[in-house]
Amino acid sequence: MPAPVTIACAPCCWGVDDVKNPHLPDWRKVLDEAAQTGFGGLELGPYGYMPLESRVVAEALGAQHLTIVAGTIFDDLASPSNRENLLRQTDEICSLIIQLPKPPLHAGQRYAAPYLTVMDWGHDERDYAAGHSSRAPRLDAEAWAGMMATIRAIAERARDRYGVRATIHPHAGGYIEFADELQRLVEDVDAETAGLCLDTGHLAYAGMDPVATLRRYADRLDYVHFKDIDPAVFEQVMNQKIRFFDACAKGVMCPIGRGSIDYAGIRAALNDIGYAGYITIEQERDPQNRSSILDDLAASRAFLSETGF
Repeated sequence: MPAPVTIACAPCCWGVDDVKNPHLPDWRKVLDEAAQTGFGGLELGPYGYMPLESRVVAEALGAQHLTIVAGTIFDDLASPSNRENLLRQTDEICSLIIQLPKPPLHAGQRYAAPYLTVMDWGHDERDYAAGHSSRAPRLDAEAWAGMMATIRAIAERARDRYGVRATIHPHAGGYIEFADELQRLVEDVDAETAGLCLDTGHLAYAGMDPVATLRRYADRLDYVHFKDIDPAVFEQVMNQKIRFFDACAKGVMCPIGRGSIDYAGIRAALNDIGYAGYITIEQERDPQNRSSILDDLAASRAFLSETGF
C-alpha cells in the first residue's frame, strides 16, 4: 500500500522567488488560485512575501480551506555576517507558521508539518555555474564549516524554540547543489538536528538521478518537492552562461509529466521507502508569464493522479 501523501504547491509556481520583483501577484491571489486548482496546502513563499501577521494569514487560509506546509529561508547561508539575519528570519517565520491552521499529520509521516525549508542562495559565482559541477567553485574547509554551523544554529533554533523541523534543500545556484555537497551535508549535520527536502528538479538539474538519490537518502528524507525539466530548454541553457532563474524564465521547468524526470520511478521509490506526508509542486517561472499558470498546475496534478499520487 502506498503511504498517504498530500500534494501542495508553492508561490514560485506564480513566479514568486524575489520579493523585490515588481511583477509579483498579490499573495491572496496565490491562495485563491491554489484553492481553485485543488491543492491541499501550499508553502509560505520567500521571506517577506506573505505578511507576518498570523491573524491576517490565518483568516485568508481559512477562507480557502488551505494550510501552510512549510516556511522558507532562501538566503545567503555561507557568509558568517548573515547569521544573525538568518536567525531573525527563523524566529519570525517559525513564530508565524506555528500559529496558523496546522496541516494534518499522515500515518507514517516522520515529522509533523509545517517545516522550515532552508536553502542557500545569493552568490554570482555559483548562480552562473548552476548545473555545472565541474566549473562551480566550492567553499574551502573553513567556509564550509561556517555554513554548517549556521545551518545547525537555524535548525536548533527552529526545533528548540518552536518545535519546527528544519529540512535542508539543495538548490541550483547555491553552495549546496551537487552530489558531493549533498553527501557532505548529511555527514556534517546529524539527523536529530535537520532532515532533507529533496527536490526532483534540482537534483536532475545538478546532474543527479532523482530516483536513486531519493532512495539513497531515504533515512533523511522528511519533505519532497516535485518539478520537471523540459529537455530541449535544458540543453539550450546548459550551453549558455546563465543564472538559474533566468533559465527558469526561459521555461526550463515545465508541468510535471511533460519533461525528462521519471515519475513512475519516483512513485515506486517513495512507495518502497514508505514516504508519507507532503509533496510540493514547484514550477519556477517569470512572474510576467502568468497566462498558463492554472493550466500548468492542473496538468501537473492530473499527471500525478494518473501516476498514483
